[in-house]
Amino acid sequence: MEERHLDLVLVPLGVLVMTIYNLWLFITILRTPKRTVIGLNAISRRQWVISMMADPQSNGMLGVQTLRNSIMASTLLATAAITLCSIIGVFANSTTSTSNSAADLIYGNKTPLVTSIKYFTILICFLVAFLCNVQSIRYYAHVSTLITMPTLKGRRESIAYVVRNLNRANYFWSLGLRAFYVSFPLFLWIFGPIPMFACCCIITSTLYFLDTATTATTKFHTSTFTDMMRFDDIESAF
Repeated sequence: MEERHLDLVLVPLGVLVMTIYNLWLFITILRTPKRTVIGLNAISRRQWVISMMADPQSNGMLGVQTLRNSIMASTLLATAAITLCSIIGVFANSTTSTSNSAADLIYGNKTPLVTSIKYFTILICFLVAFLCNVQSIRYYAHVSTLITMPTLKGRRESIAYVVRNLNRANYFWSLGLRAFYVSFPLFLWIFGPIPMFACCCIITSTLYFLDTATTATTKFHTSTFTDMMRFDDIESAF
């Protein structure tokens, strides 16, 4: 393959690999959520909200402290994302000859493709990470207020509302963290399409093992949640 064609082949192929995997993960979460860590965590958060709202006077402090830790984690990622956006903006406006000579060491990086496009894609990636983490902070702050409210008997809608907001906060946090993962192949794209494609394959393989749950873990969570609903039906006390 000619060197000038590498960008036109390897870059779309790497993006296609990650896109297909994320589409498969999204469909799996919708159809069989217990096969994924994201689905199991959503079930765990529901049980956590039920236990916290069962006795807000005793568990209110624990719930607020747990949510505060999540807010701190989202704040850290949002700060890192907006800081990297500023740094990338500086590098995009000052391309030195040293960076060009270092980049030319990688085969396939001499394609006449505008360098600003590469920096722009990385910038968009971190902007998405920043916005997702800001939305995560918003929902966590909202849940920290709702988690301490007592739930009246028969009002399961309030529990479902708190669970829905908490899950949205965690989904936004997961999207923001995934944007950081996507930034790795985009960074390596600066040095050529070959490192970028290799990083896409490695990242996709790593995310597969991080996102899927083992059979033992699924059985453990299923049996635990079944026992909790059978012998300790907290919702019936409301």
